[in-house]
Amino acid sequence: MRRREFISLLGSTVAAWPLPARGQQRDRVRQIGVLSPFSENDPETKAKLVALKEWLERLGWTDGRNVRIEYRFSDGNIDRTRAAAAELVALTPDVIVAYANPAVSALKPITSTIPIVFTQVSDPVGSGFVADLAHPGGNITGFHSFEPAIGGKWLEVLKQIAPAVRRAAVVHDPRIAANVSFFRAAESASSSLGVAVTSAAVTNAADIEREITAFAQGGPDGGLVVAPAPSTFDRRDLIIALAERWRLPAIYSYRFNVKSGGLVSYGYEGTEQFQQAASYVDRILRGEKPGTLPLQLPSKYQLVVNVKAAKAIGLSIPPAFLLRADEVLE
Repeated sequence: MRRREFISLLGSTVAAWPLPARGQQRDRVRQIGVLSPFSENDPETKAKLVALKEWLERLGWTDGRNVRIEYRFSDGNIDRTRAAAAELVALTPDVIVAYANPAVSALKPITSTIPIVFTQVSDPVGSGFVADLAHPGGNITGFHSFEPAIGGKWLEVLKQIAPAVRRAAVVHDPRIAANVSFFRAAESASSSLGVAVTSAAVTNAADIEREITAFAQGGPDGGLVVAPAPSTFDRRDLIIALAERWRLPAIYSYRFNVKSGGLVSYGYEGTEQFQQAASYVDRILRGEKPGTLPLQLPSKYQLVVNVKAAKAIGLSIPPAFLLRADEVLE
């Protein structure tokens, strides 16, 4: 859905609410929890949470007036994510916004009653978060990002931008079920693309440096598929630097990786999901059940290319590939 259409839809929805009902909802201060497994200081995380707060305000929910928003961050640490989840649940908020798979994984076992709206979650059915996309049931719903099969698509795009690639390492966090699914999908697609796929399982900066460096020693025909996870998200600058040092073409899932110096991404603009999440939070605060709100995928994935990054590794991008790109960063 386009941004203008989304704003219009929200505006017409708000206008349709009976005035007395809106007044009743504001009689007491509601509480919203936000759980992010990423760093509080990460610019992308900040931008997304600002978008969430702004859209809640558009819908009539102002932090410090009729709602109180409690944030928890965990810097990619699984144990801290679990502890932060427990802290939020103990506050018994009216709804929790869960950012990415690790946040939902930490929340699901400890509450079946507090509504949870997630964003940027991959493979929510395969991860065991919900039973069905159209009718999630239970207390969890939200906006998911990628189905497992996209792991094969990422490998295909890598091969298209760098036809000389014969080996690819899938940089992923083995603790996240969806990341393992991306790796398996890339493996399944590997033979048809003529690319040998290997696993680069990482959970921290030391893992990233060791795995990518070791893979690079295998020859000049390698490339990287970088799966979305807190361990790769918060350390994207390290991954981008290693890819440039070892002259490895690399594909990422989000545009901000390319904007930060990465070669190519195939994914979507994550900020929009936080705007949409605000609409689900609003509907839940006004009485709807999360189990009746269908899960939604992005309406479009975009191909973004960084020409400067290609030059840095001596890669000549095929002209036809550039013509297909939705955005080319110079």
